[in-house]
Amino acid sequence: MASKPRILVVDDEPRLRDSLAALIEGHGYEVHCAAGGRDALARLADGGFDLMLLDLMMPDMTGHQVMAMVHQQGFDVTVVVVSGDSSFEGAVGVLRQGAYDYIRKPYAPEELLRTVENAVNRRRLEEENRAMQVRLSESEQLHRYIVNSSPDIIYMLDEQGRFTFINERVESLLGLRPEDLVGKHYSALVHEEDREQAHYRFNERRTGDRASRNIELRLICKRDGRGTRYFDASQLPIEMSAMGIYGQAPSGGRGVFLGTYGVARDISERKKAEEIISYQANHDLLTGLPNRTLLKDRLSLAIAQARRSGQSLAVLFLDLDRFKLVNDTLGHVAGDELLQSVAARLKDCLRDGDTLARVGGDEFMLLLPGVSTDEDAASVAYKIVGVLKRPFNIDGHDVFVSASIGVAIYPRDGKTIDSLIKHADIAMYHIKDRGKDGVQFFYPHMNAALSRHLSLESGMRKALEGGQFRVFYQPQVNVSSGEIVGVEALIRWQHPTRGLLPPMEFVPLAEESGLIIPIGDWLLDTACAELAGWRRAGLPAVRLAVNLSALQVEQPHFVEKVIERLRANGLPGSALELEITENVIMKDMDIVVQRLRQLSSHGIHVAIDDFGTGYSSLSYLRKLPIHTLKIDRSFVHDIRHDSGDGSIVTAIVAMARGLGLRLIAEGVETRSQLEFLRAVGCEEMQGFLFSQPLDEHNARAVVAEGLAALEGIPRTGNAAPGIGA
Repeated sequence: MASKPRILVVDDEPRLRDSLAALIEGHGYEVHCAAGGRDALARLADGGFDLMLLDLMMPDMTGHQVMAMVHQQGFDVTVVVVSGDSSFEGAVGVLRQGAYDYIRKPYAPEELLRTVENAVNRRRLEEENRAMQVRLSESEQLHRYIVNSSPDIIYMLDEQGRFTFINERVESLLGLRPEDLVGKHYSALVHEEDREQAHYRFNERRTGDRASRNIELRLICKRDGRGTRYFDASQLPIEMSAMGIYGQAPSGGRGVFLGTYGVARDISERKKAEEIISYQANHDLLTGLPNRTLLKDRLSLAIAQARRSGQSLAVLFLDLDRFKLVNDTLGHVAGDELLQSVAARLKDCLRDGDTLARVGGDEFMLLLPGVSTDEDAASVAYKIVGVLKRPFNIDGHDVFVSASIGVAIYPRDGKTIDSLIKHADIAMYHIKDRGKDGVQFFYPHMNAALSRHLSLESGMRKALEGGQFRVFYQPQVNVSSGEIVGVEALIRWQHPTRGLLPPMEFVPLAEESGLIIPIGDWLLDTACAELAGWRRAGLPAVRLAVNLSALQVEQPHFVEKVIERLRANGLPGSALELEITENVIMKDMDIVVQRLRQLSSHGIHVAIDDFGTGYSSLSYLRKLPIHTLKIDRSFVHDIRHDSGDGSIVTAIVAMARGLGLRLIAEGVETRSQLEFLRAVGCEEMQGFLFSQPLDEHNARAVVAEGLAALEGIPRTGNAAPGIGA
């Protein structure tokens, strides 16, 4: 081997390939790169590589195909697989194809470097051994050295299956001396359960391609044997190859059968790796519980047994109700600790034969076989609800969580694995929609509700592509001057069959599905473009107010996207006011403060929407670059001309005045509300008393002509709040 080992990195992803090459090259190796399997084989054909770091999933040739070609063409290179394939079959397959090791992406750099070093060192030792073999090739000493220094057990049997020779490796692996085995039958070494398989294999009579190769068996170890044992100390897993030995016939052909020559290789390390891979493929590594794959296997068996016995079984789908809050406030480490604590409590609720599995972030499933009645399943479910009500001590904090549990019963609610899981999931979401923290059995009518839910989500995606959304504008009026000072942009969905839908019909689902991000982006894009058109037409420079969802603010490039929209439409920052709720602020105050300050530095105003319904903390009002408070419509609605129900409004007005903030009241519908608000010092308002939300054409006319233009626009019933409200 050259003083500087040569390594070939094979990956079709340039970024991953280059980063891996840079890591290896920085530790004293000569590194070359191949962009795919065919490129790698071409480079290997030129020779000179000591190690190949091989990806499995490549478009032109898979890693498995590359390894097969390496073996077929006899390329002398050590292979380490570096792949994102997490399947059990993939990992075991490459080990059996002769790979030195298997490393999953994303890998720990130190682990990868250690593997590379070990592989290079092993190759160096192998080359040194080959050199030694050449030097001793013509001596009897070479043969004795090879046999006794081999890492494998090498043996010979006579025609009756008795040992005539066995090398010294048997003592370190099995704890048995060679001289004690000579003359004994091979079956004395084979595990009792494998003797039938070993028959005609261990004492093989065939030769050539028909001889036994890579047969897995277990050998018996002496209990006080030396060496480290990873499995049962009384047995050793081996991979055996054997062939018959024949004397020379006078005619030159094959003569009489003399015995068997065989090699047995210790594969306990490989078996241990396979066992670990198998465990990881079937268990959740955080909690140690079965995962979805293992749960499905057990559910399949339970269904078969229930079908034969005529019994029922229950599947429970459990989702933690407050887990995201713990993750957001205490961090993911605390969240992981909470999941482990929850898993421990859930296991205490199980009966013998029940299965508890973690199937998602904060989702668990329980399999309860042998359930006689619904009450049996309900008893376990309500027991779980009860034990989770006790606080969890996480990082010095008392954390409270609750659970929503859906229950499906076999065979009433489904006769297949997928139908039972699906129906338990539907029942769980049904209880979540009704307030969470409870137990719900599945009923057939829930399928219809789910179908409507899925249809609405699919419709929203099509609405984005098909231009079905519309922007409406509600004027904001200064009651002292009578001027329209701003408009709030509100989204509506022009559904092809249901007509014009208000936000309450689709925004909550958009939040849940993540579609609120592209929908919110579309709203801001469209509203800014239409406002720019009004200004170019010479209309008064009113302010545009746009609601933001929490998911929009959380986007990494949120600030840059807002600034770019203003620039693209030629609008100054002062033309835009972004409305956020108090809950958005409290989700991650440090990030929100930073992003709102960046927006404020560009002249963009920030308003707190629905003020008074959330935390209403003076501390965040002082910390944030807030310009406006919007008094929630619920407080305005409670104002009575002859009562003191406006005390909360009075307090909010005083707070805004003390902090130097602009104030606007929403949901103003009566003259008495207007007079009260004006009397306490709130001059800017919006609501049906002035105008319902207007389409772009009517909104343009109102902005151009003022309140007088509203006289020709018919007023309808109450409209829903805008996006994000």
